[in-house]
Amino acid sequence: MNRLEEQVQFIVETDKAKNIFRQTYLADAGRKENDAEHSWHLALMAYLLQEYSHEPVDVPKVMLMVLIHDLVEIDAGDTYAYDAEGAVTKQSRETAAADRIFGILPEEQEKHFRRLWEEFEAYETADAKYAHMLDNFQPLLLNDASLGKSWKEHQVKKSQIYKRNEKIRETFPEIWQYMSNIIDRYIESGHVKDE
Repeated sequence: MNRLEEQVQFIVETDKAKNIFRQTYLADAGRKENDAEHSWHLALMAYLLQEYSHEPVDVPKVMLMVLIHDLVEIDAGDTYAYDAEGAVTKQSRETAAADRIFGILPEEQEKHFRRLWEEFEAYETADAKYAHMLDNFQPLLLNDASLGKSWKEHQVKKSQIYKRNEKIRETFPEIWQYMSNIIDRYIESGHVKDE
């Protein structure tokens, strides 16, 4: 197979992300979003919210990072943020998926995408921390816009949301303040359980 054929095969394969539905509803609460929509939304946010990172970030790199970070879910499926049982096998399922999906690409592109995906997963660099903040902030914004629909369905607790976002509090204080105001509003309304 030549280089262009490998790239086209990857492009067609990644179209499957449009059929991986998440637990987060669209803002109008009409249906759940898919991975492709989620990743596009994060890429847009990466550009728009860069001023809230207190460390320099490589925005084009982060945009690519968030565009590919969930491609592994084509094989591994989406693991809901608050699914403790699914979290047990998430890493092994996603690593196997990364091997197969990125392996479709020509070698240097495979290595580049794999490094970006691993950097995202490791959560150590400024770019990865920024990408993770976006990945957590976007579903929270959609939960707010859909009046807490997903949180109500899954009986999400305050402790779960705070645990998932604990690193954001330290690294993105303005974003965390915005997020915590939303969370508090849903606790007061009873849509998020306060233990």
